[in-house]
Amino acid sequence: MAIISAAAPRRFQLPSFGVQVAIGMAAGLVLGLAARAIGSDGETASGLAQALQTIGQIFVQLLKVLVPPLVFTAIVASIAALRDLNNAARLVVRTLLWFAITAAIAVAIGIALGLVLQPGHHSAVAATAAAAPSSTGSWLDFLKGLVPVNFLGLAASTRLAEGGAVTGLSFNVLQIIVLAVAIGAAAVRAGEAGHRFLDFNASALAVFRLLLRWVIRLTPIGTAALIGDAVVRYGWESLAALGTYAGAVYLGLALVLLVVYPALLAAHGLSPLRFFASAWPAIQLGFVSRSSVGTLPVTEDVTERALGVPRAYAAFAVPLGATTKMDGCAAIYPAISAIFVAQFYGIPLGIEHYALIAFVSVLGSAATAGLTGATVMLTLTLSTLGLPLDGVGLLLAIDPILDMGRTATNVAGQMLVPVIVAKREGLLDETRFREGAREARGEPALA
Repeated sequence: MAIISAAAPRRFQLPSFGVQVAIGMAAGLVLGLAARAIGSDGETASGLAQALQTIGQIFVQLLKVLVPPLVFTAIVASIAALRDLNNAARLVVRTLLWFAITAAIAVAIGIALGLVLQPGHHSAVAATAAAAPSSTGSWLDFLKGLVPVNFLGLAASTRLAEGGAVTGLSFNVLQIIVLAVAIGAAAVRAGEAGHRFLDFNASALAVFRLLLRWVIRLTPIGTAALIGDAVVRYGWESLAALGTYAGAVYLGLALVLLVVYPALLAAHGLSPLRFFASAWPAIQLGFVSRSSVGTLPVTEDVTERALGVPRAYAAFAVPLGATTKMDGCAAIYPAISAIFVAQFYGIPLGIEHYALIAFVSVLGSAATAGLTGATVMLTLTLSTLGLPLDGVGLLLAIDPILDMGRTATNVAGQMLVPVIVAKREGLLDETRFREGAREARGEPALA
């Protein structure tokens, strides 16, 4: 007697996380264009634009609020784990070395494009259009910034908004890293008492990773809001006067992202397509959020889970990269921008100036501190070269548009270097690297 059983209903399966994010980007583009199209239609457009802006800001803030505890607990845990690796010191040295190598390649591309395309000689912007930069940078400020101002690395600021005073807290990731490394090293050497602290830290890290998983589930929604807000606020009109300059920057970013990085991966026997398929969620979030720090939780998750870098190493290398590995903001962008300013004001540059641009870009990346925008790094470069800081103001109008591409390149590089170093040291889980993109179904899981 045949037994007839009803087929179990098929469970609805979400598309891959990358596809969800792509759908979010497409939805955001449509919503942004709709808000711009009905921009003069009373309250409807302003309400839609405000909703996009608010949702995007909330999503980025949710990510940023997890950065200090995640970075601190992850680095303390990584210091404890690195003590069990015989090549821990070599890992750190090679990580910094590859940061410098890729930055040198990126700045060389930026200088070459600046000399070939001469963006400062093909600009329709007037010198009177320069706006004062809101922040500047110096080597002294960078050195002082390495020392935490308090135990948490937090700073308070007050500003006037809508007739009242608003106080907010900000943090310096580089200071948190310095503090976490010191505390982690002390805990390792403190014996039994230190072991109890490290056990507590490991439990706290597990809790923060679970919180991160919940926030990452919102990425498609946050992406839609962020890309929609970018379309509403910036558009593309301001590119007209600085078209050659903007084109040079994006061409440089494309060469690094789509030529240099794939070549480095292929040279180490790794598939560029697999890398970008797995890294896509972090890269696109960097593009729409314009913040390496805001993207840091996703970047670290992808590096560990989908790219096969050991957690003990990734927890150290990725946060460090978020503050010091800035091929977009601190290599290509300041190189092209410095040449633009010199050409615009008719100031000749010699070989020593180009060498100085390379030096500042390779060693000064940490001055950007992973914050949105690269004005600090640019002013640091211009002041080192003796170029007028008024040139920064000429470029502020299109900075948000450029910053999207810069940050996406930054984030890709922050994942690339740990992968390369782990591969060279025999630590990379190549099976996970090959299958990482296929495993990312539905929502990203934190192992």
